[in-house]
Amino acid sequence: MKRFLFVSLFFCLSNHAFAQEIDGFTTDSEKTELQTEQQFLKNIDETAFKKHLKALTVKPHVSGNKANEDVRDYMASVMRNAGLEVDLYPYDIYMSNQPGTSMLEIVTPVRQPLSQQENIMEEDPFSSDSTLWKGWNAYSGSGDVTAEVVYANYGTKEDFKKLEALGVETKGKIILARYGGNFRGYKAKFAEASGAAGLIIYTDPKDSGFTRGLTFPEGAYYDETTIQRGSVLSIDYMGDPLTPFEPALPLDGKTKVKRMNPKDAGLHTIPVTPIGYASAQEILGRMKGAAVPVEWQGGLPFTYRVEGGKELTVHLKVDQPRDYVRINNVIGTLKGSEYPDEWIILGCHYDAWGFGATDPNSGTAMLLSLSESLGKLAKEGKRPKRSILIGHWDAEEHGVIGSSEWVEQMKTQLEAKAVAYLNFDAGVSGKKFGASAAPTLKRLILEASKQVQDPYENQTLFTKWSGEKSEPEIGNLGGGSDHIAFYMHTGVPSLSGGTSGPTLYHSNYDDFYYYENFVDPEFKMGPMVQRVVGIMSLRLANAEIIPYDVPRYATDLKQHFKNAEEKIAKYDTLFNGFVKAKGSIEKLEASSTQFAEKLKLVLSSNRLNSKTIQLLNKQLLALEKSFLEEKGMYFGSWYKSLYAASDPFSGYASWILPGLEYEIALGASDKLTEWDVRYSQAIERLNTKIEGMLKSL
Repeated sequence: MKRFLFVSLFFCLSNHAFAQEIDGFTTDSEKTELQTEQQFLKNIDETAFKKHLKALTVKPHVSGNKANEDVRDYMASVMRNAGLEVDLYPYDIYMSNQPGTSMLEIVTPVRQPLSQQENIMEEDPFSSDSTLWKGWNAYSGSGDVTAEVVYANYGTKEDFKKLEALGVETKGKIILARYGGNFRGYKAKFAEASGAAGLIIYTDPKDSGFTRGLTFPEGAYYDETTIQRGSVLSIDYMGDPLTPFEPALPLDGKTKVKRMNPKDAGLHTIPVTPIGYASAQEILGRMKGAAVPVEWQGGLPFTYRVEGGKELTVHLKVDQPRDYVRINNVIGTLKGSEYPDEWIILGCHYDAWGFGATDPNSGTAMLLSLSESLGKLAKEGKRPKRSILIGHWDAEEHGVIGSSEWVEQMKTQLEAKAVAYLNFDAGVSGKKFGASAAPTLKRLILEASKQVQDPYENQTLFTKWSGEKSEPEIGNLGGGSDHIAFYMHTGVPSLSGGTSGPTLYHSNYDDFYYYENFVDPEFKMGPMVQRVVGIMSLRLANAEIIPYDVPRYATDLKQHFKNAEEKIAKYDTLFNGFVKAKGSIEKLEASSTQFAEKLKLVLSSNRLNSKTIQLLNKQLLALEKSFLEEKGMYFGSWYKSLYAASDPFSGYASWILPGLEYEIALGASDKLTEWDVRYSQAIERLNTKIEGMLKSL
């Protein structure tokens, strides 16, 4: 009965959609597209997602290890069997592929070793796997220190400024900071800059523990031994630390790449290790200094203190060797029937800190299932017009490395061929759907969500996602995953989406047992996400005219400049606003609206010839590149896009108009006039291209 209701609802949705216009399609071709989408949806094997997730998470598979190579081979086999062409892209990366040795203990007033690994849970058979490692932070420095302790809240830039204002000495001390607030690498960066001798990072129960709900294995939240692993690499570019701007091609390959001396790469030198909140409690509970500021108080049942005093000393030792490690990206290609040199790229990394059931392999399993559905569609004579590439990236967990190296290697081709990059890191991690995207792709995911039914409620995903609003909010892309190089270095319009929920992030408990008990026991969200992603991919691949929402540039830019001016007004009352840039946006709004209206008329007339189609699509591919400048950002020239970048102080947050956001973060005004000119020029470049497209219609 449920299946009948779903099919009936789909036909209702499809009939409704036939009355709608799909962006980029002629009146004639949109009917064919909707039929293709219906056939694609019928091809989805509802059991495939669970099957692939189970196979991917048999063993812990850290990048650079045999178990990760087994995952690589499994993915390649699945995609080849689905009919995709599969290629491996190897790189030799300077990194650690294992934790080495480490120790953490209280020395005085008592000598007490502290646990650095999760407990074995009787309920969870995966937790006793002998190949699981203790908690570690890749790219930690190596060192052996015994010192007093200072608590630094989240270890943000502001937190270290607060310690300085409080007169707290951090030089030679071991910093204890909780996860949250910023990327863990910046905690290490700021700790080292403050003169600290070492860093311990823990997850506080206030942020993810018993104060949020029942803890694992009874519930979905961190128990007292759960440890968040992760890289602390924090350089001002992405990818391999020794080959900025260049791919770290194999050392034994024909093409030789110049590599930096590791001593010049700015890697951390202080030892860093993560622990659970039970171990942190042993330290925090013995601290005797002044009480912390109110906002620094965590969830453990006592008053937190800023300093431990001379009576409390902790011994931290980390010996983590680094060397060249071979990694491999796995790329499956479903070659386009008409425009094979225009690429729709989907991706998710496959390396994990443990089993990786939610992060990342829920996304991996969804993409493998999608490759099978698309492959079947091609065998049935419905091959996509543009090529669809499915990328499984390696070493993302060490610092978004695999995808960054591939983008650097393929940069010239991507600039000419890449239509969009859609990222699904941990893409099926719960039951709450969300997305962040470049302006041109926001409408695409909204429209696709209208064609998909929520598997648990009698409504479309669009309606469920919207809640009480007229349409869902779509975020802006920040840092932390594989879209970075595509969007911020090369100017490929990008999107990151999927479902989320409580997760035992980067811990040894992120396994298949946890997934089937707490994430989605019915395994319905994987097929749902696949439906949305498949529809987006097919529309991007089959539309005569690439379905970018061109007017959205002006809409979003107006809001972003307004937000920036409001922030600047708080510290510079004499600033007169971005006059040049806003004037350029007004012209952009007029030209992009005119283009969208004219394109709509041309598509409805069914009179587009192949020459015009090719010319328009070439021009559309160039739009996002309007924001690229070789000079890049002052905080790192690897970030070429004037439109978006990762926040260089937190590592995760989205900085839209990053040139302005950097000045705002510094409380500076001296470069605002320069940025008004640079942004105006970028918007004028975009406007000129749109006016050129108008002439082509």
